[in-house]
Amino acid sequence: MPLALPALVTLLAVLWYSIVGINVGRARTKYKVPAPATTGHPAFERAFRVQMNELEQLVAFLPPMWIYATLGNPRWAAIAGAVWLVGRVLYAIGYWSEAGKRHTGFMISSSMLGLTWAAALASVVHALSIP
Repeated sequence: MPLALPALVTLLAVLWYSIVGINVGRARTKYKVPAPATTGHPAFERAFRVQMNELEQLVAFLPPMWIYATLGNPRWAAIAGAVWLVGRVLYAIGYWSEAGKRHTGFMISSSMLGLTWAAALASVVHALSIP
């Protein structure tokens, strides 16, 4: 049961990524940007950039969160994941409206990525030092 919370955060992060992807499809239709084009109307480009950044961040965040959850503290890993996810949502909402409004979400999620990565590394080092 202790890994249920990080599992829930992972599912919510993947759900959020799906929502972001659906938003790109809607923007593609609304602004008439045919596939496979990735440029066009600025609102489409922002939606597309949010999706790509979300994918980049998922790859960067989920492994350290799971390492920390399994070798460290699953509850704190899930809390960090939840805060990271809130940051990702704020990033997307800000960026969708105007590129300059993504800063707060970026800072929240980047901070959580750094903290979680450090906690994962400390957990690995601790696990390796136990005879």
